[in-house]
Amino acid sequence: MTKEITLSIYRFDPSRDKEGKFQDFKVPVTEGMVVLDAVHYVENNLDPTVAVRWNCKAARCGSCAAEIDNKPSLLCKTRVDSLGDTIKVSPMKAFPIVKDLVTDVSSNWEIARKIPPFKQKQGLERPWKISALDVSRSREFRNCIECFLCQDVCHVIREHRSDYIGPRFMVKTASLDFHPLDDVDRTKFLHTEGGVGLCNITKCCQSVCPEHIAITDNAIIQEKEAVVDSYYDPVTILYKKLKKGLGGKK
Repeated sequence: MTKEITLSIYRFDPSRDKEGKFQDFKVPVTEGMVVLDAVHYVENNLDPTVAVRWNCKAARCGSCAAEIDNKPSLLCKTRVDSLGDTIKVSPMKAFPIVKDLVTDVSSNWEIARKIPPFKQKQGLERPWKISALDVSRSREFRNCIECFLCQDVCHVIREHRSDYIGPRFMVKTASLDFHPLDDVDRTKFLHTEGGVGLCNITKCCQSVCPEHIAITDNAIIQEKEAVVDSYYDPVTILYKKLKKGLGGKK
């Protein structure tokens, strides 16, 4: 194959530049080439100062998350021949830029630490017995590779960065809530700190997930309904008050 593409890479170094700009590079296309290969060609042959984060090159680590033609994508999973003759590569817009295509995603670890952890139900007989349906319901969410593309595409995060935990952590919370042995009510966390009410269910997060997790359908909607039941449904509220009055758990 002798085809050549123009790879337009966003360049920005916060320690030096006042604003970023796109720089064009001519890259020869080889069979089976993905966008990460094209970036590596530039790095290895044309400009070694290009900064890009990557690790496995197998769509398992999530490290090479960026935006390709303004769509949040994994560089290692997007084939060059599926795009046009000019490909624009830029960093995820929802996070601060470290340099070029590398962003600072450390804020996600701070959010993760806020989620109430797993707590096992008391008095369970051993061996524990869990139905296959319960296992599959929780397992889907554990396929997340933490690329944070769903966080990047979420317009709520871009506009209300500190008020909404975002789709990745709605999935994390759901993975705990749907575990049949978990004994924690996380609706208060979602209602107050989680900002679940800000999500308006556009499914943009679900559309960019490389693991095809049904983020909106199977996690966010379920959690939003649980919060509504706990805080706005009069029957549920009355039941909780009666249960509390009888000495039951909240």
